[in-house]
Amino acid sequence: MEIDKKVKNIAKNTSYLTMALIIQKVISFLYFVILARNLDPSDLGKYYFAISFTTIFAIFIDLGLVNYLTRETAKDRKEAGGLLSNILGMKLVFSFFTVLAVFLFINILGDYDVLSKQLVYISSICMVLDSFTLTFFGSARGFHNLKFESVSSVLFQLIVLFFGYLFIYLKMDLRIIMTSLVLASIFNFFYSYLILKYKIKLAVKISFDFKFIKKIILFSLPFALFGIFQRLYTYLDSVLLSFFSGDYSVGIYQVSFKIIFALQFLPMAFTASLYPAMSYYWKENREQLKITFRRSIDYLLLISVPISFGIFLLSDKIISIFKEGYLEANWPLKISIISLIFIFLNFPIGSLLNACDKQAKNTRNMLITLIFSVVLNIFLIPRFGVVGASVVVLLSNILMFVLGIIESKKIIVYKFKENFSIFLKILFSSFLMGIFIFILKDSLNIFLLCLLSAIIYFLLIFFLGGFKKDEIIYIINSFKLSKK
Repeated sequence: MEIDKKVKNIAKNTSYLTMALIIQKVISFLYFVILARNLDPSDLGKYYFAISFTTIFAIFIDLGLVNYLTRETAKDRKEAGGLLSNILGMKLVFSFFTVLAVFLFINILGDYDVLSKQLVYISSICMVLDSFTLTFFGSARGFHNLKFESVSSVLFQLIVLFFGYLFIYLKMDLRIIMTSLVLASIFNFFYSYLILKYKIKLAVKISFDFKFIKKIILFSLPFALFGIFQRLYTYLDSVLLSFFSGDYSVGIYQVSFKIIFALQFLPMAFTASLYPAMSYYWKENREQLKITFRRSIDYLLLISVPISFGIFLLSDKIISIFKEGYLEANWPLKISIISLIFIFLNFPIGSLLNACDKQAKNTRNMLITLIFSVVLNIFLIPRFGVVGASVVVLLSNILMFVLGIIESKKIIVYKFKENFSIFLKILFSSFLMGIFIFILKDSLNIFLLCLLSAIIYFLLIFFLGGFKKDEIIYIINSFKLSKK
């Protein structure tokens, strides 16, 4: 069956962003390793507390506007200019009040030292710049163009790595090290602005059409609420750890958090390209929407299950990459990595709900999960510290998955048994791969072992029929750049 032009464009965009996110996450994790090897857990905890704190507040600048912008631009490009200009106007106002709130809250909540507060102030600069960058690229996504965003994501991490390593080498203090993020954010802001103006050919201006703004706020409110709940759910655990257990626990927790976060490039790449496509299929082709959703579940199971198996078995070896002060991260990593499967699957489920105008249901699910997560964290962190926070990560993602599947079945005719056959093959292949890892983990270099394990897994899954030849050809073709 010949792939139509839109599907080719989706495949091309997926290939761009997948490759970029792989490179970006590798660089990001490399930089995290450099930080962890040169900072003690307490300083690392301060560094990532500041990032977590401002990341939570960043959603109050965006308030779901970028998701709405991407979706509506994909539906009707004639509205793109008006949407962008009014959203930029709104974000200017939101930025002022959000920065003010950051300054007030960091000085009112807790008993944070001067260094922690200064790190938060520096991080708040990135918070504002990154929000506008995200808006510019949100418009570009609506035009199904992810090439420039892909380049930007890699350049951002390279700038952080270069200046961060330079400042560490020169033995600068933590505040100067964090300015590497500011430098990267400044570059990204101007790059995204120029791309949107000169490549996408979209006028970048600020407007305050209050009738239009009222419409935007009304329709983006579910996205806004979801974004607030999601940010709190993702980053509040680090803030609670800092409050209940101190910066040392945050530093230990960041090892497992960063590993899981680094691995999310695959579902992020899928949903970045498939989200506009799902919006289109919801309007034009419901059967294709069902097929797209089912295949995305297959692909993400295919990748997440063996990764979880491998990291669970190799957690002690992975932790040894860092200095001895991080050995306590072993069990938190083992517990958290199981949640990776559900984290991967929650990406296409969330995208399906948002693309099909069910963002209110997605928001409700996130609120339920957030309340569940906060209550459990408050109960478990004071008693079990980082291990307690890791258990909450696992249970919360399982809950989010169950709630999402229930709502997805109300949109499309979907039964998990459609994915169950390939899931069993994936599970069996991962189990055999796990035996190989368990036997040789003390004999082989960890990087060689990972490479051999991946080869064994994909050979097994291929010969078991879990990954068909035409699907391999499809993926290979998606990496061939179109001449158009």
